[in-house]
Amino acid sequence: MEQCEPKKYDPTFKGPIYNRGCTDIVCCILFIICILGYVAVGILAWSQGDPRKVIYPTDSRGQFCGQAGTPLETKPLLFYFNIMKCASPMVLLEFQCPTTQMCVEKCPDKFMTLLKAYANKEDFKYYKNFCKEGLEGLTVTQILSSGLCPAMLTPSKPFTRRCFPALGQKKGGEITVGNNSKFDDGEGNIRDAKDLVAGVKNATVVIEARQVAMKIFEDYTQSWYWILIGLVIAMLISLLFIVLLRFLAGIMVWVMIVMVILVIGYGIFHCSMEYVSLKSEAGSNVTLKDLGFQTDFSVYLHIRQTWLAFIIILAIVEVVIILLLIFLRNRILIAIALIKEASRAIGYVMSALFYPLFTFALLSIVIAYWAVTAVFLSTSNQPIYKVFNETACDHSRKICEPANFSTSSMKAECPDSKCLFAFYGGETVYHKYLIGLQFYNVFLFFWCANFVTALGQMTLAGAFASYYWALVKPDDMPAFPIFSSLGRSLRYHTGSLAFGSLILSIIQIIRVLLEYIDHKLQGTQNKCTKFLLCCLKCCFWCLEKFIKFINRNAYIMVAIYGKNFCTSAKDAFFLLMRNMIRVAVLDKVTDFLLFLGKLLIVGLVGIFAFFFFSGRVKAFENTAPNLHYYWVPILTVVVGSYLIAHGFFSVYAMCVDTLFLCFLEDLERNDGSAERPYLMSDRLLKVLNKKNKPEPAE
Repeated sequence: MEQCEPKKYDPTFKGPIYNRGCTDIVCCILFIICILGYVAVGILAWSQGDPRKVIYPTDSRGQFCGQAGTPLETKPLLFYFNIMKCASPMVLLEFQCPTTQMCVEKCPDKFMTLLKAYANKEDFKYYKNFCKEGLEGLTVTQILSSGLCPAMLTPSKPFTRRCFPALGQKKGGEITVGNNSKFDDGEGNIRDAKDLVAGVKNATVVIEARQVAMKIFEDYTQSWYWILIGLVIAMLISLLFIVLLRFLAGIMVWVMIVMVILVIGYGIFHCSMEYVSLKSEAGSNVTLKDLGFQTDFSVYLHIRQTWLAFIIILAIVEVVIILLLIFLRNRILIAIALIKEASRAIGYVMSALFYPLFTFALLSIVIAYWAVTAVFLSTSNQPIYKVFNETACDHSRKICEPANFSTSSMKAECPDSKCLFAFYGGETVYHKYLIGLQFYNVFLFFWCANFVTALGQMTLAGAFASYYWALVKPDDMPAFPIFSSLGRSLRYHTGSLAFGSLILSIIQIIRVLLEYIDHKLQGTQNKCTKFLLCCLKCCFWCLEKFIKFINRNAYIMVAIYGKNFCTSAKDAFFLLMRNMIRVAVLDKVTDFLLFLGKLLIVGLVGIFAFFFFSGRVKAFENTAPNLHYYWVPILTVVVGSYLIAHGFFSVYAMCVDTLFLCFLEDLERNDGSAERPYLMSDRLLKVLNKKNKPEPAE
């Protein structure tokens, strides 16, 4: 094939091309149109949505409790007339508890029944705070039958802006409410406090979680500056590790290889000892074929043939590794030299280490826009009211209108029914296509996020390619490689970035749909469907990994040559296929070194944080802050250290990949003559046993 042939020498090529044109213009225009549509969806969602539906609890009339500028501004809490009618806190949070709900200023703090409060003027005045209007001239029976007041009040505490009974527990395990184990339900019955648990059985767990959250917040206020110091230390160690890779990469790689060989050798020795020790044990000479399949896998460990199989497998692996070392030693040396060269390149382009901050800022904007739009879209429905009834009723859970419900046929057929707010929905054209707008929001989120990531990869590739192809470093490099590369990428290759990220986004959205279908089919017993779905998920996972690999290398070629995405992807793919073994060796060696670096940084900073915050070291006893949970800052420092190390090493990995492609191009374009000298470093020339010929004397 023509594509598989090495590229011919081009005397005009001097590294990243500066006189280039726009690529993939159609995809660029499509991306801009989609972005404008995304903005339009956001404006539509912001005009129709109402986040107050998430922030504020809603009473039975669909009004927001505590909303500023309304009569309910001073009533931020939601009170339930009869909490025992609620099956679980989830029902409460979904606003579908079959009891009247109203906004109140404070939760009740005492036991009281309507019957007793009605006989006392002061008590009834207090009781009215938890009743609807229109009580004048009505008897207790009329008030209760009209549903204007609850039959009883119990001491309650606010949680998530809702009043829950103040449940407690005595030493013997007896449930109490307001320090009493029994209460009057307002209907002449004395009931146990445990009867309230059915309505709030999980609320106490959540309350405890809230208390833990408050303690965690206090720990952060006490230790935030020490956490920052730990993250700064992680950043400095990351920088130091990248610098040291220039000198220690070779040692670390060979130590890794020796350790793998020794571990496998120890495994062979251990299996041999087990094989010999089972010689005298009865029944150990049974073959695996005679034993058959056993659910208890420990049975196989008592068979000599099992350990013999382990010995053979490990011996084969050992021989394969040794043979690979013998035949691939030169390629391993090339990988080590490229890794060292990457450290030198970063030394010339130090600003690249801080470019992930720019990517992080852009991703934060994309995520924030998606999240806000999703919230507004999900809260742009209209209030829906349904019939709630305690007894059997044909109209139960049907949609109703609260304005005329008292005179409707539903009320006539079900006298004790109520028309209460249930949830938010709608039947308009906008509401019918709301799921489509949510899907568009998710798809554009993937597209924009992948575009930002692709922009970072192409920008870094252009900067590091300018380093490799510079004949005299840094004189032949741009003054500001990162800014120069970023400008070229946005000016000429927005379409190529959009094209590559679009392909990846389509695959990712298909994976999301497959996960959604899998979630919906979890209750089914169709094994064929499950198997097919599992295969599809596996295939698209592999496809996503492959597309990410192709995109990454395509962006490098776009940054160097300025060609369109498809041509660059094709050139990168065939260039890598012509050097498959080098690609595999370099990829695994780099992965190991970066993994080792992350492990080292997270381990060092994590150990330091543990001994500091736990007070295990006497020197830090008076310096360390007093905390409720010392693991909070430790975990924060560990996670933050990993993210910092990942940010630095992602730049390093991009540098290695870029230099590797440039190295392969250099080998195919040049031959070391005075007219076509190699531009690789002297170290790489030495590893390859190549050298540049001096110019002939005049």
